[in-house]
Order: sequence, then structure tokens, then C-alpha cells
Amino acid sequence: MVDREVLHIRGGILAGPRDVRDELWVVGGRITYRRPAAESAGTVTGWVLPGLVDAHCHVGLDAHGAVDRDAAERQALTDREAGALLLRDAGSPGDTRWTDEREDLPRIIRAGRHIARTRRYIRNYAHEIEPGDLAAYVRREARRGDGWVKLVGDWIDRETGDLGACWPKDALAEAMAAAHEEGARVTAHCFAEESLADLVEAGIDCVEHATGLTADTIPLFAGHGVAIVPTLVNIAIFPALAAGGRARFPRWSDHMLRLHERRYATVRDAYDAGIAIYAGTDAGGGLAHGLIAAEVAELVTAGLPVEAALSAATWGARDWLGREGLTEGAPADFVVYDEDPRTDVAVLGAPRRIVLRGAVVR
Repeated sequence: MVDREVLHIRGGILAGPRDVRDELWVVGGRITYRRPAAESAGTVTGWVLPGLVDAHCHVGLDAHGAVDRDAAERQALTDREAGALLLRDAGSPGDTRWTDEREDLPRIIRAGRHIARTRRYIRNYAHEIEPGDLAAYVRREARRGDGWVKLVGDWIDRETGDLGACWPKDALAEAMAAAHEEGARVTAHCFAEESLADLVEAGIDCVEHATGLTADTIPLFAGHGVAIVPTLVNIAIFPALAAGGRARFPRWSDHMLRLHERRYATVRDAYDAGIAIYAGTDAGGGLAHGLIAAEVAELVTAGLPVEAALSAATWGARDWLGREGLTEGAPADFVVYDEDPRTDVAVLGAPRRIVLRGAVVR
């Protein structure tokens, strides 16, 4: 990490979808569009985007549960090197508050620990509880997190051998009310169709994956303003998961394949209906970190216009999470590219310079 200094950034400053400027300066670790009196220590040229947002990742978690600090640091640095400078950690059993003291690591917005039904999620990940305790645990994690709580809305039901909803509607309504009283928003892991209407009617704010959206529930999401984070780079592994579980749970396996097959159409239909869509990778469980560029490319493949896909990981995502972008006085967190990412989102995979809180870290 280098000392902060006055930097002059020139080229295409993409401060918004249609707000392109010629230059900005970094002074005292913050952005300004007013030429400073001090001489610049250096000039960087290129196309500039706000630091990318991975709206669904898990720093401090791997396939087996919480990891140590060294492993969590490597995860965060991998995301940083990919240009993801703001992370919404969608559930982790580990404590990553120590990263807040590190000026060289991305900022993390935490959702506390996953809250799941007993024996209905990945071992060592979640608080595993019954419906009567849901509101109390939601309130607890709302106080532990950074304005978000993460539920597991559905998972494989061993009795039916297929994906099934985890929570009755009355428990969900009580839990949502508790979270909102604490000033937190609620999101939920959901693959299948069954739980979606109950979650929306209970007051959910966001759904992760949302592969089970249908013509019946898409208007419900749109009408209630419920966002989705599709995590398409994670949905890509559904066929492998289905193959691995086919011998024991053939119904579940077939269901996962159907969800995978229609994934792009589901996302495009959601976008066409006006549902807010944000980019997240689900990194940190069984998936590698540093995949945000691939996720944006997947959104384009699904049919989102390039501008919308970029916004899902930049301007729109930062606004949704209450964080600044390339605005006057904002922390200088941005990524510089050789080419205009609006022409080809593949550009996101090759950042030339990364500036984090005013320091050039790459």
C-alpha cells in the first residue's frame, strides 16, 4: 500500500450511466472534480468505473465453514484484484470485523450468520433453528450485521427428496417485522418456486439466486419492489450438483436441472418486468473469489443490456447498498480500464489500475 497523494485521472470517467466526465482528482483519499492547488504526483489515463460491487459473496467462509484470518485475507485480496472494492457478505459464521481496520482491503457489508431450518443447510454454516425462534435470531443477526440479515428460504427436504420451503408464513412475517424494527433489510437464499410468494408477502427485501421465479411470482416481486441477485456463475454448477445427488435424490436432481435450463430466461423476464437486479457471485463456499467480471458477462448473456449489467455491479448496486460512487467528496475507490466497458463488458476482466481509498493498489 502506498501513501495517499494527489492523483490526476484522465480519460472517460463513468460517473453514471450517462454521466461521462473528462477528468477527476484524488486529494486526501477522496474524489474531487475541482483542480487542486497542489501538484499531482502522477496521472492515470483510461476508462474509470466506481469500484465494482460483489453483492453476494462470503469472505471468511469456505466449503467446510469459517476460515482463519490468513484465508479470509486472501479471499478479500482476490476480490480486490478483480476490481471488487465493495462486498456484501451474504452470510458467514466467522467474524471479519478486523478487515475494517485494513485500508488495503475492500469494504464489507455484512449480513451476520445464515439462519436456517434444522438440518436444512450446509453443515457449519448457519444457525440451525425451528420457526418459533426465527424472529429472535433475526433480531440478533440484525444487530450483528451491517443492515442485512440472511435467511435460508429453501433447501432439500429429505422426506420429499426435493427442494422445499423452510419457514411457515407466520414465522416469516414476524421475522421480517423484527428485522425492519432493527433497521435491517432481509434477504434469503432461494432456488425453488415454493417459498417465493410467502417471502414476498411477509416483507422480504431481496432474494438470492431466485431461479424459481415464474410468470406468477415475477409480477409479485416487481409490485413489492423485491430485488434479486441471480449469482449466475454459481447457478452454472447446478448440473454438477444434480449429477452428484442423483442416486439419492432423483427428484431434486431433475428439479435443479430444470432451474438451470431456464436460468437466463428467468433473469431476462425479471429484468423486463422491472425487478432490480444486482451482480453477485456467491464466492466463498464452493466457488472461487474474484469472479465479478464473469458475473456481469453472464447478466449480458441472459439478455440484460450492457448498461444495466454494468449498473448491477457499479452505480445501481452502490446506490442500493447506500454507498457512494464517483461523486464529489466520495472515497476514491475506482477501477481503471484500457477500453470502454460499455462497448464490451469483457473489459472488466482486465483492470489496469485499482485505486482504493485514494491509494493505487495495483
